[in-house]
Amino acid sequence: MVSKEHGIEDLKQFATDAIRRAGEEALSYYGKGDPGVKFDEGLVTEAELYLTGFFQDQLQAHFPEHRIFKNNQEDKEYTHEGKRYLWVYDALDGVANFQAGIPIWGTSLALLENFWPIFGAFYMPVVGDLFYAQVGHKAFRGKEEIRVSTQESINDESILLTYSRFHNHYYSAFPGKIRNMGSTIAHMCYVAKGRAEAAIVANESFHDLAAASIIVEAAGGKIFRMGGGEFSLNDYLDGRRIGDHLLVAAPETFSQVRHYLKERS
Repeated sequence: MVSKEHGIEDLKQFATDAIRRAGEEALSYYGKGDPGVKFDEGLVTEAELYLTGFFQDQLQAHFPEHRIFKNNQEDKEYTHEGKRYLWVYDALDGVANFQAGIPIWGTSLALLENFWPIFGAFYMPVVGDLFYAQVGHKAFRGKEEIRVSTQESINDESILLTYSRFHNHYYSAFPGKIRNMGSTIAHMCYVAKGRAEAAIVANESFHDLAAASIIVEAAGGKIFRMGGGEFSLNDYLDGRRIGDHLLVAAPETFSQVRHYLKERS
């Protein structure tokens, strides 16, 4: 019998268990794309449909009164009932890597209460990394507490993670290493862990970034608009794509990284 009231620890435990199970299920599709095509859309679609249904079944079994986020979310009313909890599930981030058998991909899950974030997690099944954080608390990779880099200045050992068409949009004088590892959420988690100083994010949505934004902020990082303006992910609850490019970094590092980037006209 499922209780109507659950504490945050119950919800966090469900989230981490559910995302691990979903990740293990995803491995049955991993690397099985058609080698004759660059991107096997059929495999990815089949995997995403199966994994979404798999998570929905888990949620129904444990918290049948909870809801799953949809990009055309209409009901945004405040409530004290069970449906105040909304789960944002992304079956696969890094789909090109996933279908090609490259290990940098994962599954993300965020929990909102009356549309405000309270917990986020990202699981990478091949490498076994689980990143997670509760809002207002510390961020973790497994049992290890993580923080953004404390490096005071950008240098030739600094790392900037970015998307594949970055050089079509920016001239760069960044003195360190620029890398694209094929997964936006992994990029953001590596910034949260302090393994990269910053990450550029492009063409994403609320659904894509809900979990990673919680992890980054709990680790002391922040998501900025490239122009330096404040960014609020909740402005995109309606499912719109985020038109602006974003820079994920420690607050102290943002201006240094941005200084090295010039937009192409």
